[in-house]
Amino acid sequence: MPEPNLIARNLEAVRARIAEAARAAGREAAEITLIAVSKTQPKAAVEAAMAAGQSVFGENRVQEAAEKFPVAGARLHIIGGLQTNKAEQAVRLADSIDSLDRPRLAEAIARAADRAGRLPDLLVQVNIGDEPQKSGIPAAMADGFICEMRARFPAALKGLMCIPPLGLDPAPFFRRLAAMADAHGLPVRSMGMSGDFPAAIAAGATHIRVGTAIFGAR
Repeated sequence: MPEPNLIARNLEAVRARIAEAARAAGREAAEITLIAVSKTQPKAAVEAAMAAGQSVFGENRVQEAAEKFPVAGARLHIIGGLQTNKAEQAVRLADSIDSLDRPRLAEAIARAADRAGRLPDLLVQVNIGDEPQKSGIPAAMADGFICEMRARFPAALKGLMCIPPLGLDPAPFFRRLAAMADAHGLPVRSMGMSGDFPAAIAAGATHIRVGTAIFGAR
């Protein structure tokens, strides 16, 4: 893993870029939550980031996340595609599941929440570029699915998440997701990663997911 001092410096640099992007968009940096994507990183890297003031983390795989979390004072987002057979573990471990994208997963989460006596926050993942290799509800089906999830999880459903197509200008995709969230009255828009988060902030992102710029190449 990178040296703790390097993680701290990287976090400082990312926070400065967030503040700059927010100013350019006429926004406040405090409106934007940084999710440090700690997938493939050891627990020591999470602890080093926490020592530098970071408290929100993202993991793709539930099994890997369970090796590092819970950590006192940390908030965990599951940001990767979630298999239904991992829903129970995710519900028990996560503070937010950001990849709700199909009815069967909603069923599994609801059953797991009943058994666990807790329900994390939820984000609907939209396949905003309609890419066959990516997770997410197809964009054309998103409005109906979001309405169903708002009815099913009225308090837990907080917003939307997307990953724009690689190699294309991400701004139109970010604006589309923000407009979709607005149309449904959902406050959270998780969009933007290490390479494109300034554009996401300009489009209204409330959460950005940054891994490489904090922890280095995987």
